Amino acid sequence: MLRFALFGAGRIGRMHADNLVKHPKAALAWVYDVVEASAGEVAKRHGAERASSVGEALADPAVDAVLIASSTDTHVDLIQAAVEAGKAVLCEKPIDLDIGRVDACWAAIRDRNPRVMLGFNRRFDPSFKAVRDACQAGEIGAVRQVQITSRDPEVPSVAYMKAAGGLLRDMTIHDFDLARYLLGEEPVRVACFAQALIAQEVRDLDDHDTAMVLLETAGGRQACITNYRRAVYGYDQRIEIVGETGMLKAENRRPTTVERWTKDRTEAKDPILHFFIERYQEAYNAEIGAFVEAVEAGAPMPVTFEDGRRALLLANAAYESLRTGAAVTVEE
Repeated sequence: MLRFALFGAGRIGRMHADNLVKHPKAALAWVYDVVEASAGEVAKRHGAERASSVGEALADPAVDAVLIASSTDTHVDLIQAAVEAGKAVLCEKPIDLDIGRVDACWAAIRDRNPRVMLGFNRRFDPSFKAVRDACQAGEIGAVRQVQITSRDPEVPSVAYMKAAGGLLRDMTIHDFDLARYLLGEEPVRVACFAQALIAQEVRDLDDHDTAMVLLETAGGRQACITNYRRAVYGYDQRIEIVGETGMLKAENRRPTTVERWTKDRTEAKDPILHFFIERYQEAYNAEIGAFVEAVEAGAPMPVTFEDGRRALLLANAAYESLRTGAAVTVEE
């Protein structure tokens, strides 16, 4: 049984707490949040203790692992503190918005044999994983192109956007990681087109709500990421891979596969799922399972600190492409 301390009891932290307690080999021991009432509520619901500080939870020798679901600006300090306390770490994306802080964090922990996994949950979506596994097995020959569609149902709150670090480091970073996962080669060139076409509040923040990003690997493989912040029909999440001998794709998830056939309409399926917690529930559960299994077995983490770093490098390259109006080379 792996005993966890949870740092962060907001929306994503509550979801992780619910998932942790469902896993047969995981237990929630401590919950910490700067908002004491939130931490207390989550702790009480799951029979855990509310920590008065990060240090109190990390000082418990019975705690094996830390799940970091707090705001992005806290991730680096919490990763470092948890590693120094000898705990395994599962941290939500991104590591940080500043690559300098990311590299400094790794320099501080790398000699401690850190057990750190990044929360790029989409790698664990059953359909996306099945597509990638089929590619790895050579089912469609060499990969040529990857298409990733990722559209939110609504524009986030202003408060959220102010802290998120911009569309490309918040929303698109999942897609940068997914592109790396599906391409099978590192992207080396990035071209980005992004605008604020939907909401005045996005323009006021000098942010973006509509974007397309093109990636190219050294071997010439291509990926196209499409982002949009107001898909009125639901949370649109699809992938497609074209190879030399065929194509693989994974479509949106729906609550059921029921189709309705009447005199007024035919083939009217359920609407696609509304947002990320519903859409990626299986992926989040599988992510927890993969983390627990890796810690118990002493195996390599399935999503590493370096994976998080490289996704941020792609986001940085995309912003540089926006600034220059040209395709740019990804910095190491």
